[in-house]
Amino acid sequence: MNDWNPALYRQFEDERTRPARDLLARVDGTFHRIVDLGCGPGNSTELLARRFAGADILGIDTSAAMLNDARSRLPECRFELADIETWSPVTPPDLIYANASLQWLGDHATLVPRLFAALAPGGVLAVQMPDNRDEPSHRSMREVAAEPPFAAHLEDGASSRVKILPLTAYYDLVCDEADTVDVWRTTYHHPMADAAAIVSWVRSTGLKPFVDPLPDDLRLSFLTRYQARIDEAYRPRPDGRRLLAFPRLFLVAVRPPA
Repeated sequence: MNDWNPALYRQFEDERTRPARDLLARVDGTFHRIVDLGCGPGNSTELLARRFAGADILGIDTSAAMLNDARSRLPECRFELADIETWSPVTPPDLIYANASLQWLGDHATLVPRLFAALAPGGVLAVQMPDNRDEPSHRSMREVAAEPPFAAHLEDGASSRVKILPLTAYYDLVCDEADTVDVWRTTYHHPMADAAAIVSWVRSTGLKPFVDPLPDDLRLSFLTRYQARIDEAYRPRPDGRRLLAFPRLFLVAVRPPA
């Protein structure tokens, strides 16, 4: 898969950052060492820097392009190229914040407890993940990818993003070791100008594993077929806009103090 495109990602930055704000609003405490897992272009890291002025904040991501944007945006923070699956802190952080990043990784039954155990006593694990794999926006990606002539190029597309666990499973993964656990699910409904705007939204994230592997002569054809499905699935409202339903799952777990 090609590197991420920060400019395309930022096209809907306010909508993407809203769940990050909602997640942070449920995090209580004073934190000195903070890690932003999958920081992207720094939009979520910026929320942390504003809320916890003076804290040591580290953002990690696998995208060099995203990290370059984040460094320009927040020179006072530290950023490192790293993979969440293999990352481990040198010093236990007080807050591990993962906004819209863990859904790209598998084996959450191992990953989430490992991240929680990496916290300092009294530390907080705060996670937000899109839970939209079965929404028309994402189901249509897999359906088009299964059609000829795309299927021969996209054998791994459907498995590129895991189906996350049920909400109760995330509670169960940490409840025995946690002081408190807060889990919830919210569906945002984003007014979008038209079907093309919805395609632009997902083009920088969910569509990447489907579009990037295609040869140039098939990429436009894939997007045309996909947009036709989106146009049918998200019909115009009375004002002409389309409402993009976007379910998200949240977890805030607190370790017991020392």
